[in-house]
Amino acid sequence: MKDTVVGQIFFSDNLEVLKMLPSASVDLIYIDPPFNTGKVQQRTQLRTVRAVDGERVGFQGDRYRTIALGTKRFSDVFDDYLGFLEPRLLEARRVLAPHGAFYFHIDYREVHYCKVLLDSIFGRDSFINEIIWAYDYGGRPKNRWPPKHDNILFYVKDPTHYVFNSDEIERIPYLAPGLVGPAKAARGKLPTDVWWHTIVPTNSSEKTGYPTQKPLGIMRRIIRASSRPGDLVLDFFAGSGTTGVAALELGRRFVLVDNNPEALAVMAKRFDGVDRIEWVGFDPQLHRGQKCQPTLFSAPPSSQGHPDVP
Repeated sequence: MKDTVVGQIFFSDNLEVLKMLPSASVDLIYIDPPFNTGKVQQRTQLRTVRAVDGERVGFQGDRYRTIALGTKRFSDVFDDYLGFLEPRLLEARRVLAPHGAFYFHIDYREVHYCKVLLDSIFGRDSFINEIIWAYDYGGRPKNRWPPKHDNILFYVKDPTHYVFNSDEIERIPYLAPGLVGPAKAARGKLPTDVWWHTIVPTNSSEKTGYPTQKPLGIMRRIIRASSRPGDLVLDFFAGSGTTGVAALELGRRFVLVDNNPEALAVMAKRFDGVDRIEWVGFDPQLHRGQKCQPTLFSAPPSSQGHPDVP
């Protein structure tokens, strides 16, 4: 990447981009690949407007109509999921710097198979943590325990030498501050490997409408912990571009890759007005009109939803 560029965004098959990247050139990799749910993932953006003939009645009897602004979708079906992932994970390890960290975000359906594959590529000694991202949102089936978490597998290139900035990670409140004394209570404690954090709410200024958008709070925590200012962060299943947004906010450089034109269109709006970003294979100006979120680069919130489990 040129010194004058803070970020590169590729509209491409990620395997082709990975093969072009130099070995040991990336300080931190986070990926959130499709979860192989066997479904088409989609989300429709809606807007409610006041209308005399609206189908809904609201405050003081006013009527409202719901307008669909558009639907974003991608297919999440793979005949050979691990066969799809393996060459990409092999390239990911190659491009990772000797001190680098790799975060693999998946759900309960595939996590066990993916861990065995990652152990074979990185080595079992390079596995550091399984992080549980727990949230409390959405429906609750009555025929099983409601699934309300994702899994994030944390690997490093060298288990004897890697970046982990414990002093840079935001602290969380003690649940019983009276037991630890005023100084510790005021400082808070480090999060554990269980992260309570809400998904991106439908009414949030962070919302882009992309089906699998991840919260900035999750990405801020990962980037603070496992990279330094000026480092290069790679996400080759970039989706709505949250990894790049958090990296830019925290003074890191980034490379994002996705082959879904709807993902690139979302990123075009999210990065509208941001200088020194190089777009490869995609013209963002064709998708820029009204900005996606005007407060995107505001300061990180102090609250992370639920307190982490002690």
